[in-house]
Amino acid sequence: MLPDESVLELIQARLGECSPAERRVARAVMASYPAAGLETVAKLSQRAGTSAPSVLRFASRLGFGSFPEFQQALRNELEARSASPLAALGQVQEAPAAGSRQGKPEPHSGSFVAGIERTLERLPGDELTTAISLLSDVNRRVTVGGGRFTRLLAEYLTQHLMQLRPGVRNLPEAAVPRADAVLGMDKRDVLVVLDYRRYEPPTLDVAQQAHEQGAKIILLTDRWLSPVASLATVVLPSYVDSPSAYDSYVPSLAVIEMLVAGALETLGDDAVKRMHRFEALSQRLSLV
Repeated sequence: MLPDESVLELIQARLGECSPAERRVARAVMASYPAAGLETVAKLSQRAGTSAPSVLRFASRLGFGSFPEFQQALRNELEARSASPLAALGQVQEAPAAGSRQGKPEPHSGSFVAGIERTLERLPGDELTTAISLLSDVNRRVTVGGGRFTRLLAEYLTQHLMQLRPGVRNLPEAAVPRADAVLGMDKRDVLVVLDYRRYEPPTLDVAQQAHEQGAKIILLTDRWLSPVASLATVVLPSYVDSPSAYDSYVPSLAVIEMLVAGALETLGDDAVKRMHRFEALSQRLSLV
C-alpha cells in the first residue's frame, strides 16, 4: 500500500480484481467504513454474508500479510483522522529537513502541487459529474456549510454559485437561523458540507437531519473521509497533507474551482445572463 493511499482507496482500486465473495466483503467494509473492518473475522463474514476464508482472502487481495495487518492499517487511519495541529507539528519537527540549503528551508511549493495533482488524478469522475448536476439544477435549493476554518471555503463557493443561479445560501452560524434553515430542507434541497479532520460533531448533526428530511448531500472532505460520508450522495476527497502543522486546503480549493467551472458550463447562457444582471445590480447598490 502506498504511504499516501488509504485502505478505502485501495479497496476501490482492487475491487475489480476481487472474486464475488471478496466483493461482498469489500462492499460490507465500504458501507460502514472503517468500523466494519475492525470487527472480528467472524462478524465481518456474517455482515457480508460470506465465509471467514473469503474475509482472509480479501485482506490478502489488498496486499496485507494478515487480517491483523489489515486492521492495523485501519487503526493507523483512525489515528491520522483525529490528528491535531500540535501532533502534526511534532511529526514535522521530527522529520529530516529535506530540501534545506545551508540550514535554510526551501519553499514547500512542491508539496502543494503534489497535493493538487493527487487530488485531481484520483477524484472520482462520476462523483464530480453528479455534484455539478446537483448544483446546476435550479429547481433545487443549495445550502453550503463549513466548519471553523472551512466556512471560508464555503463562503467562497456560495458567492460564486450565487452569481450563476438563484436559490443559493450559506448555512447560518447562529443557532436559531441555522435550525430554521435545516428545518426547511426536503428532497428539493442540496446541502454542500465541507468537513475535514478533526471532524466537527455539529456538522454531522446538520447533515444527519438534512439527510433524514430527504436532502441530497455533497461532501468535500479529506482522504480519510468525514463521518458525513455515510450520508452523502457525493463524496469529493482531497489530499490535505502539508509540510506544516496545518492541513492544506489548496487541493480543496481546486475542487471547488472545478465545481464552479462545471456549473457555469452546465448552466450556459442562463448563468451568463444572470452574471450580467448580478454585476449591474451590484454596481447600482455600490457593492463593488
